[in-house]
Amino acid sequence: MARVCEMCGKGKQYGCNVSHANNKTKREWLPNLQTVRIVKDGTTKRTRLCTKCIKKGNFQKAV
Repeated sequence: MARVCEMCGKGKQYGCNVSHANNKTKREWLPNLQTVRIVKDGTTKRTRLCTKCIKKGNFQKAV
């Protein structure tokens, strides 16, 4: 299962850890994904959404 938001497509970001001595090592940031039950096309689905999409509320939650 990919670590990607199913609404906005937000995924991993890559960068570097930078030490005090200015040494650089590769690292990655993962989005804050939460599993949410939503109603899509009249059916209930479990989707992984980032917290920004959940705060926006551009979907209908399943009860």
